[in-house]
Amino acid sequence: MGDASAGAGAGAAPPYRPYRLLRTVTAHSRAVSCVKFSPPDGRLLASASLDKTIAVLCSSTLATLATLRGHSEGISDIAFSSDASYLASASDDTTVRLWVLKNLPNSNSNSNSSDELGDRCVRTLRGHTSYVFCVNFNAQSNLLVSGSFDCTIRMWDVVTGRSLRCIKAHDAPVTALHFVRDASMIVSAGHDGSCKVWDAATGSCLKALIEPGKGPAVSFAKFSPNGKFVLVATFDDTLRLCNLANGKSLKVYTGHVNRVYCITSTFSVTNGKYIVSGSEDKCVYIWDLQGKNVLQKLEGHNDTVISVSCHPTQNKIASAGLDNDRTIKIWVQDA
Repeated sequence: MGDASAGAGAGAAPPYRPYRLLRTVTAHSRAVSCVKFSPPDGRLLASASLDKTIAVLCSSTLATLATLRGHSEGISDIAFSSDASYLASASDDTTVRLWVLKNLPNSNSNSNSSDELGDRCVRTLRGHTSYVFCVNFNAQSNLLVSGSFDCTIRMWDVVTGRSLRCIKAHDAPVTALHFVRDASMIVSAGHDGSCKVWDAATGSCLKALIEPGKGPAVSFAKFSPNGKFVLVATFDDTLRLCNLANGKSLKVYTGHVNRVYCITSTFSVTNGKYIVSGSEDKCVYIWDLQGKNVLQKLEGHNDTVISVSCHPTQNKIASAGLDNDRTIKIWVQDA
């Protein structure tokens, strides 16, 4: 498949080294809905929860640096700006909030503190008429895109908070959104079974990688690091790597369980090229990107693993569990 290395670089793949559990963190009183390492260096780790809060941790010490409060309902998704100065959150309260992360407390501070100041919220973006389920910044972090149960995608100006565009994108809730690395396109996933690619400048639909109504709901979609492929998850226990140019499915990854929840998946490129995903069987799955075989199944959560994130520079994975678990787990590879 030649270029389906997802832009991770050339050369022979290093031998796979198994991940092990490093730490378990309890930062929330309800299900953890999302966990993300910050770009560009993974200095921060943020998690969102149905308990209406966001926890911002130091990723090296796992000390809580801030607890962000302000949403009146559970939070489904979070996204960092490209320099990790800001965090956006998507909530069932129908709003998107923009939080400033500059001048966080020092991770070595003795304050329990976890800086609980509500004034870290610098903007509340209103316009969606139902739950906001997903959110993402473009590479320049001057634009924010959000998807909702109202079936629309909204584009926001980060500086002014103004809604620039509202797109009737799907015939059912929008389940995922992601900007390509040059910010020219957006991929969206829908509960109507479709996966679409949009022109970020005009809001026009460039193509449907998956047409609506021809298969199960699409629970997640994300561009590969090189922007030439899209990783698509569907409610039939399947992940596919699709060629953006022609829409063809190049690789299919199976073994995990995904029938009910919109589980996130991602690319791991720090030590070889892997696909990492949560699963409804309480595990994290790791596949070889090229070979499709399951390399490892990480066990330890007590409920569905709804979200995973790979550290951008270290061989480290964060995973998040739903209500019977409520933890964040950090997994590492030994040298």
